[in-house]
Amino acid sequence: MARVKQRTPELRDRVVDVAVSTLCEDGMSGFTTRRVAERAGTSVPAVYELFVDKDGLLKAVFFEGFRRLGGELAALPETADPLADLRALLPVFRRFCLDYPPLARVMFGRPFQDLDAGPELAAAPTVREILVGKVQRCIDAGMLAGDPVDVAHVLLALAQGLAVQEAGRWLGTSAASVNRRWDVGVQAVLDGFGR
Repeated sequence: MARVKQRTPELRDRVVDVAVSTLCEDGMSGFTTRRVAERAGTSVPAVYELFVDKDGLLKAVFFEGFRRLGGELAALPETADPLADLRALLPVFRRFCLDYPPLARVMFGRPFQDLDAGPELAAAPTVREILVGKVQRCIDAGMLAGDPVDVAHVLLALAQGLAVQEAGRWLGTSAASVNRRWDVGVQAVLDGFGR
């Protein structure tokens, strides 16, 4: 009699969580299906059954990173100041990239436009929706001008670049100089899109 497989949603969630931790602790060079399976207390065949292959597992990590970042951004309170609310997203993004550099590299360094996130992520607000929504509020309030998607892309590109530079210690040797360069960059972009 064949053994009943126990590939539950809980096992899938545990494997994804362990995969994110493994990526963040060991980097891409230490990210193996075997290591993730061992740390999750399951077998390599179970991981393959859940995710097909290592690329499938990495795809799940990619979406989990955006789910986590989206959750942090969505948790920010909305105030009466749309521009302040938009600016408040950037430190959260910055902290996420600095706290989880290997995960951020997977999330922002790979062209996964064609991937289907699945219903569990589709139900949550995406990083893109949150950022574009905050930009749209600024446009509606007359604080910014332009296409909200264009403005959001430019802000995200600036934040990604500054986070990479900060992680590489290229933005200065003191917290004051690093923070000043973040402020200068963000202010220049917002001024550029200002009315």
